[in-house]
Amino acid sequence: MGNNNNYTFGENMKTLFKAAIAATLLVSGADALALKKSNDADEKSIFNSGTFNSMKLRNIGPAYMSGRIADIAVDQNNPSTWYTAVGSGGIWKTENAGNTWTPIFDKQAVYSTGDVTIDPSNSNIVWVGTGENNGGRHISFGDGIYKSMDGGKTWKNMGLKKSERISDIIIHPTNSDIVWASVQGPLWTSGGERGLYKTTDGGKTWNVSLKTDDEWTGVTSLLIDPRNPDKLYAATWSRQRKIGVYVGTAKAAGIHTSDDGGETWTKLKTGLPAGNMGKIGMAISPMNPDVIYATIETDNRGGGFYRSENRGASWSKMSDEVGGGTGPHYYQEIFTDQHQFDRVYIASNYSKVSNDGGKTWTPISTRRKHVDDHAMAFHPTDPDFVLIGSDGGIYMSHDRMENWRFIGNLPLTQFYKVAPDDSAPFYNVYAGAQDNNTQGGPSRTMKSEGIANSDWFVTLGGDGHQPAVEPGNPDIMYSQWQQGNLTRRDNTTRENVYIKPQPLKGDPAERYNWDAPINVSTHDPKRLYFASQRVWRSDDRGDSWTPVSGDLTKNENRMHQKVMGRTWSVEAGWDIYAMTEFHTIANFSESPVDENILWVGTDDGLIQVTTDGGKNWKKIDLKKVKGVPANAYVNDIRTDLFDPNTVYVALDNHKEGDFKPYLIKSTNLGKKWTSLAKDLPEKHLVWRIVQDHINKDLMFIGTEFGVFFTVDGGNKWTELNGGIPTISTRDVKIQRRENDLVAGTFGRGIYILDDYAPLRELTPKSMEQDALLFAPSRPVKWFQLDSGHTDSNGDEYFLAKNPEHGATLTYFLKDSLTTLKDQRKKAEKELMKGNDKKKAKKRKYPKYPSWESIEKENQEAKPVVYLEIRDASGDFINRVAAKAKKGLHRVTWDMTYSAGRAIASTKAAAKSTGIAAAPGTYSATLFKREGSTITKLAEPVEFELKAVFEPVLKGNTAQENMQFSKDLASAYRRYTSASEVLKVVEQTAKTLRMAIDRTPGDIAKLEAEYAAIQSEINAINFELSGLKSRERKGIKPANLSSRFWYAQSASWSSYGPTKQHKQQFAIALEGLEDVFKRISALQETTIPQLQKTVVDAGGPWTKGAPLVSK
Repeated sequence: MGNNNNYTFGENMKTLFKAAIAATLLVSGADALALKKSNDADEKSIFNSGTFNSMKLRNIGPAYMSGRIADIAVDQNNPSTWYTAVGSGGIWKTENAGNTWTPIFDKQAVYSTGDVTIDPSNSNIVWVGTGENNGGRHISFGDGIYKSMDGGKTWKNMGLKKSERISDIIIHPTNSDIVWASVQGPLWTSGGERGLYKTTDGGKTWNVSLKTDDEWTGVTSLLIDPRNPDKLYAATWSRQRKIGVYVGTAKAAGIHTSDDGGETWTKLKTGLPAGNMGKIGMAISPMNPDVIYATIETDNRGGGFYRSENRGASWSKMSDEVGGGTGPHYYQEIFTDQHQFDRVYIASNYSKVSNDGGKTWTPISTRRKHVDDHAMAFHPTDPDFVLIGSDGGIYMSHDRMENWRFIGNLPLTQFYKVAPDDSAPFYNVYAGAQDNNTQGGPSRTMKSEGIANSDWFVTLGGDGHQPAVEPGNPDIMYSQWQQGNLTRRDNTTRENVYIKPQPLKGDPAERYNWDAPINVSTHDPKRLYFASQRVWRSDDRGDSWTPVSGDLTKNENRMHQKVMGRTWSVEAGWDIYAMTEFHTIANFSESPVDENILWVGTDDGLIQVTTDGGKNWKKIDLKKVKGVPANAYVNDIRTDLFDPNTVYVALDNHKEGDFKPYLIKSTNLGKKWTSLAKDLPEKHLVWRIVQDHINKDLMFIGTEFGVFFTVDGGNKWTELNGGIPTISTRDVKIQRRENDLVAGTFGRGIYILDDYAPLRELTPKSMEQDALLFAPSRPVKWFQLDSGHTDSNGDEYFLAKNPEHGATLTYFLKDSLTTLKDQRKKAEKELMKGNDKKKAKKRKYPKYPSWESIEKENQEAKPVVYLEIRDASGDFINRVAAKAKKGLHRVTWDMTYSAGRAIASTKAAAKSTGIAAAPGTYSATLFKREGSTITKLAEPVEFELKAVFEPVLKGNTAQENMQFSKDLASAYRRYTSASEVLKVVEQTAKTLRMAIDRTPGDIAKLEAEYAAIQSEINAINFELSGLKSRERKGIKPANLSSRFWYAQSASWSSYGPTKQHKQQFAIALEGLEDVFKRISALQETTIPQLQKTVVDAGGPWTKGAPLVSK
């Protein structure tokens, strides 16, 4: 496997045992938790997706190239509010003109969107059409039309669930209940819902307004006359895509108009192309709505730009311009300027603008801007303002597209494949992106702010595809652009060597998949495997190649496939310009157990295996495998890490309109197959699978809508929902040193599940125990976070999160710790269960409890759970608060001692931390506290804090640094207590002042004693922090506070205290001893004596004085 790390099974086993589960069944008996599980169903369902929400996946970005935008809507009533429909990433909203963004569609059933429309008469009403609205080879599908009544906070699916792709939504300008939706329909198959649909009741019901001619034709573009909402224009489009071919023109395509809100339609012909038409983009002039524009595709990527001056009655061809780019099916969107008549924009790979209604065209500036545009939006009052959405995100211009500002805080990159390397102390993740290069970035950084866009880098241009790394050698990695253009990168020189295997004299042309498979051998890191229609092997990192197979595909003529129900000759809507070669090897795997066992999977329904290194191959035709499609695409093929005869295969049939998950397993080299997909949800087609390197039954898969894991070898799958939206997960890999799962998503960047090792031990059986505790499975990285960065970049500055800094422990509670109040409320709820289905006389309701029981509830302390951290000697270090609810939780100890303040304060406790713990071995124990009873929930688990950096200059030893820190903490406790006591003394002195003023008789002696006390207080304050009067006149002389502060600065680095730190600390200690004695004298002797004297003289009693006896 390409992600193998230089980390032996033996070392992993040691780590596993060291971090092994520790659990005790101590929670029992009368004094233990009283609640029982409510019913058997709860007990059975504890091993479910919700239980594992705390195993959160962490997004690491990036956002510096973003991803494909399908649509942008600017609120014309509030132009700072924008919505964007992301082709492969949901809906995002900004209310401050792009400064910050919020994803608002993350938990819906699908993630692919093609249109977002704001109701012109009520900006809180927003409609979304799901399914990307083009004919690309890599797009997903939708499940209908959605509506929000609250600006995107909540959504409801309003139907058209079989549409798969909705391109345009138009809302009646004055009646929010009337909506039209142009439905393209399924791309891969016939049927589904197609045409123009209309609702007159806000989406409750839909009727076909424009029925298309056949099962291949839908509506792709829709216009409404702003003067007359009954005047509509609709463009129909016929197309079908298959794995190896695409045809997108037919007789049924054309432009239609209605004068009665869509009740009847007329097909427009005068001046339009007479032959087959393909994708049509339309726009209407907002300044003169009689003028309509259309860009029309014809056969073989031809076509032109058309204009009508009479509401479509007749048309004139203005130019040959189409939004062709890498295929008109992918573009063909036109937009009219709101502020200048006949200014029209056409979206393409290199978009253009016309100022004369389409006669002549000028390229839009692409300087410092991504190409491949799909969406544009405009400001209602600013003619210079334009937004463009491209394959690389959103760009903003304030000078009519001369210069661009990139919106760099939308992490929407579509990654095909990922590869984590072995860099230390933090590994990098490499990933190939759709139209956005091969990128690399850190899994985490030293910076306290997190991972910034600037931490990412490009290893190769073009469409990025499967990268690979060399195990144990992060200086070498492999990148490729589409169709097998493979390079080897030296990360030291940052140079690439082009190493794509080349045919020898007389060899046939090499057919490489769009995403060709590369494999770095687990047996020899210099050995590579790469594949076209045959398998290539290199033993010198790609300097030379030898084929080890012949053609392992079906090798048929893809142009003979039936498309839209028939075969086609030359004159047709062919478009294979940006399409993979067909009949290629799509995936490859080498057995890590036996280097002679190699597997390949093709894009045309074949699996091949060799047991002799490629001398002989055995063909397994999927049409002979029960329960799977005959011509399925092999998305992934993975050999078992433990058994040479076992293999796992993920199959994909979505390009035949079949979205079912197919995952099969063989334990006898392909002779017999069993399904592992029976437990997977519908439409979760499987992209990739990876097996844990310790527990053979623990596996992960990436599906069309998420990430799943199994702990029983694939019999039952559980979704990991924590931290990740609904999104296609195209790849999953394991970084073995860290026990991290790395997931590459197709539209939301890269996610990492940090230290998934607890999943090795969490099973339905193990979770019958009352409590489980897991230590970190790898050494905890001990270092100081770098805060040396600006925090004034503005709110648009994108940052992805690092993992929590410290030792993250995982624990499980079978039951929640509850209070008496919780138990009563649960019992009352149980009593009333089913009341709504019972007659009034049979309904049960609770009675008011006794006063005594309510008082018990009021006085009861809330139960708590915490972790207690101790060092190798068993000495207490810190106590970390944890959640008391049932389920799985993660909590992080920040590698510090408990706070060293001497004064207890809730505010201080929330902010202060103690001194840093030194590298070494520590233990954690899980406890609960109920009332005054403390109970151990699990036995201690051990883990190690390990320094990850070696400083250039050697300072003190870790032991010396720790001793200095402890001495400083001890002194600081005394210092803070002295400061607080002095505040009390000062307050008492103030009350004494008032008391003396009210004392009868001669008070001269009292005044003298008070003056002496005040003088001493001032002198002590001077010693502690200097004179306040000097603060406005320059630097104050050194004092205890400044000397302690300087001594404390030694903690800024692991170098430890210098001689000067120690010197200042010694001076401060000496001064502290003197101050301590003087404050003690004031508190214990001087002030109490004066208080007594005042009382004896008939003056008022003050706080702290003895009782007034007479």
